Amino acid sequence: MSLYCGIACRRKSFWYFRLLSTYVTKTRYLFELKEDDDACKKAQQTGAFYLFHSLAPLLQKSGHQYQAPRHSLLELESLLAKFGQDIQRIEDSVLIGCSEQHEAWFALDLGLNSSSSINASLQKPEMETELKGSFTELRKALFQLNTKDASLLTTAQALLRWHDAHQFCSRSGQPTKKNMAGSKRVCPSNKIIYYPQMAPVVITLVSDGTRCLLVRQSSFPKGMYSALAGFCDIGESLEEAVRREVAEEVGLEVERLQYSASQHWPFPNSSLMIACHATVHPGQTEIQVNLKELEAAGWFSHDEVATALRKNNPYTQQQYGTFWLPPKLAIAHQLIKEWVEKPSCSTLPA
Repeated sequence: MSLYCGIACRRKSFWYFRLLSTYVTKTRYLFELKEDDDACKKAQQTGAFYLFHSLAPLLQKSGHQYQAPRHSLLELESLLAKFGQDIQRIEDSVLIGCSEQHEAWFALDLGLNSSSSINASLQKPEMETELKGSFTELRKALFQLNTKDASLLTTAQALLRWHDAHQFCSRSGQPTKKNMAGSKRVCPSNKIIYYPQMAPVVITLVSDGTRCLLVRQSSFPKGMYSALAGFCDIGESLEEAVRREVAEEVGLEVERLQYSASQHWPFPNSSLMIACHATVHPGQTEIQVNLKELEAAGWFSHDEVATALRKNNPYTQQQYGTFWLPPKLAIAHQLIKEWVEKPSCSTLPA
């Protein structure tokens, strides 16, 4: 009997913990907002809004950092009224998260043509003056944001861009309608549901045991080198995509590979970056650069890469050495840092 009670109490304690888990309750709350338009609209009453103009977030500069101001529903309604806009425009906002206290966070683009209002987009200069900030290209500001704001704004931009590009049904050609949270769009004529999607991209740091391979594309900022990256083809596994990309871009054959981590990346469109380490045979390291894909590629020693990591300051990055690496927020940086700090990445298991 006592054993039974002990087991029962432990089970009760376990489920009690589960019920109190902040992550679980927050996740369930967000799920409710995505599925229930009335609940989402109610959440807007006490929620906070991040503002965009033509996919550029409203930011305020503070030293070398950017901050993303938030606005209440009342402030947003007052702003729209001041510029002669229908408050119905708020229905174009998308849900991007919530706090542990269940304050819902939304994003609204005031520069894109509204799908729920006849009003045209608001003018950028007037808005910036009124809001005491500037609508800044996210790619330029991303690495000067704190981690929380960076994550929210990349999610927001990705959702706003997806909705702007998917306003019509690919089957019927009729306008689609977003739900209140922006987690899906539905074609009223045939009930087809469209969900926001990300394209899988493999990003691979190749090593030969003592060196790692870094590459640069012509679109990269001057002097920046990174890991190999490419989109997964239809029908490919992750492993097949890694091997193909390495062979296509630098003419090397991967012997072994190991998954590292993943990251959502909003540029140029939403991608799921899947980071891997890969090794090639030390005797087969001659690079054959595919100039249709890359501008340059080369092998770099452990010391060279470690030195670049130590000096990788975005404000002085072009004032030293011959190359620099992606900033800390990019998964490429983390992949390279992992290789420097863990030599075992160079000798992966089969």
